[in-house]
Amino acid sequence: MSVIRLGVKQDVLREGPFGSMWAAHTDSAGIVTGWEERGPDWRGFATGGNKVLFRLGAVDGLRLCVTEAAIDAMSLAAIEGFREGTLYLSTGGGWSPKTEAALRHLLSLPSARLIAATDADPQGEIFAEQLRALCEEMDRDWIRLRPSADDWNEVLKEKERRRDRKKRAD
Repeated sequence: MSVIRLGVKQDVLREGPFGSMWAAHTDSAGIVTGWEERGPDWRGFATGGNKVLFRLGAVDGLRLCVTEAAIDAMSLAAIEGFREGTLYLSTGGGWSPKTEAALRHLLSLPSARLIAATDADPQGEIFAEQLRALCEEMDRDWIRLRPSADDWNEVLKEKERRRDRKKRAD
């Protein structure tokens, strides 16, 4: 199943105005708290909404891949082919008390482990360090998964460019 289809099926993706994508942030009960918004030339968060977590994939997954943006969570899911038992998450570039509480809740599940799949830049490193500290405090396993480009969306785009070049060469 494609990433977009799964996002629509899980009711976490919407098409917004001017070709934009809206990705729902939800709390642990599944209630929408706000929307990450991304257009061709802009990105933001819905006015009046609260950043908690964008969630895609196995709702009961114990492999928790945390990214900074929904587009990166979706890109990583596409790259990995929706790895079994994985919940792909985005914090929307923020670290609110509600985000931390949601991550603590997920990490409190037996055998939960966190994958810090943040951007390959200084801010991504700082964010990965926050995730590491949270995991250490909660005595949970974690690893750092770095994209080979700036972020997971760029990795996916490069993978698609290589595939297209190979098709043209064949």
